[in-house]
Amino acid sequence: MNSLRHRLIGLPALVLSITVAGCSSADDSGSATVPSPGAKVAGLCQNLDKALPTKVAGESRRDPEPASTLTAGWGGPEIILRCGVSRPPKMVDPKVAEGGDADAVAGGVNGVDWLMERQEGGAYRFTCANRSAYVEVTVPEGVDSSAVLIDLAKAVKKAIPEGIAS
Repeated sequence: MNSLRHRLIGLPALVLSITVAGCSSADDSGSATVPSPGAKVAGLCQNLDKALPTKVAGESRRDPEPASTLTAGWGGPEIILRCGVSRPPKMVDPKVAEGGDADAVAGGVNGVDWLMERQEGGAYRFTCANRSAYVEVTVPEGVDSSAVLIDLAKAVKKAIPEGIAS
């Protein structure tokens, strides 16, 4: 009787181990730090998540871990979007830059203004300006940044009103 009880107690642990192993990520999906904006901005970001396209620059949506309505991703290596980030220091004063280049995308892209920052490894980070929430998009080296910004512009305009984020 005692050995039967030990086998039955061990069974749930075995099932849990198999379940956890089966849930581990083997698809090389990326990770992203989830921003922690206030309630108003979080609401705007949730609206943005609903409006985002299923494809960006020809790549299918593959959201990063941990899952959140404040982050989204496409392709591999992933194009990562984070909504509700803090205002980049370069947006206030371009001289604050610690290495790398920062520049506004002249005239914006389809009605959305962006701050462009070159990252290590050839990637670019874009942060929208003149909107009620800051949306950051990291585009890996080799991906057409223009196509990414064009594909995201409609959703950003729909979900994040013009204004100054607090």
